[in-house]
Amino acid sequence: MSLIDDIRNRSIKLAKKIVLPESDDLRTIEALDYILDKKIAKIILVGKEESRRAVKSKNLKDLEILDPEKYKDIDGMASVYYELRKAKGMTPEEAQATVRKDYLIFGGILVRQGLADGFVAGANHTTPDVIRVALRCLSIDKNIGVVSGAFLMEVPNSPYGDNGAFIFADCGVNPEPNSRQLAGIAVSSADLFRKLTGHVPRVAFLSYSSKGSAEGPLVQKVRKAVAKARENRAGLLIDGEFQVDSAIVPEVARIKCAESEIAGKANVLIFPDLNSGNISYKMTQRLANARAVGPLLMGFTKPASDLSRGCYVEDIVDAVAVTAIRA
Repeated sequence: MSLIDDIRNRSIKLAKKIVLPESDDLRTIEALDYILDKKIAKIILVGKEESRRAVKSKNLKDLEILDPEKYKDIDGMASVYYELRKAKGMTPEEAQATVRKDYLIFGGILVRQGLADGFVAGANHTTPDVIRVALRCLSIDKNIGVVSGAFLMEVPNSPYGDNGAFIFADCGVNPEPNSRQLAGIAVSSADLFRKLTGHVPRVAFLSYSSKGSAEGPLVQKVRKAVAKARENRAGLLIDGEFQVDSAIVPEVARIKCAESEIAGKANVLIFPDLNSGNISYKMTQRLANARAVGPLLMGFTKPASDLSRGCYVEDIVDAVAVTAIRA
């Protein structure tokens, strides 16, 4: 059984409640049917009551459909959102209108208030849209101090990583993270890997250099991030800088970085910028036929997951299952 299939099975036992705010997306409804049939999670679907007509699953006890216009405590929801946004100039009237009309914001407030355990969106919204909702509605984890986006990658028939399983980060949020931010991303990613797999994370900071084989400002940034991450989380298995082959291929690691206990065995890959992270996950997904779940938004106190607008139904199912495990 693959890791992602195992995550689906594990999520069944948790019975977490996940918000799907994109009730107008056909893929979301199809995924909803599968999730309900398999009992992967309880679902709050944000939308009109007529949406129920599109649901084919017979397991309706695990489904709530909430229409913000008719929600019993919409005034309380608006009050919460106003308090979050009043420093930015939002009026109570604007908060009321936003919570009634913006399904993503409504879903985010449900999670903030503990009425749901997490949310998944992005099938017909951009990544900036989803991140903006998370930033406005969820609390940032002050112990991490940086929001980022990771992918759970599972490469079939691969000897690398954790039987082909990796966390790639940051692949969705920070265009040019500094050393402090890279360190926070690494700690978040290690925690995420442990949560999803139950195994020990081995974190590699990637670069175009392997342990001093090249020099330059970008290499120095990564070295500083390694030092900062070790300072932030003593005992975590962290090393770098590595070229990607040094990080994951044992034969290469023995030649280039024989002294490192991470080299050749990494299962958490920290990319130096968004360009390299985003390109790498998409290339791995397409060329290696890998399953990619994410971006899984990290750095918040409650879980949220983004989707690609080109996602498939199974991507939504996987994101819900992973969000349930994280919750």
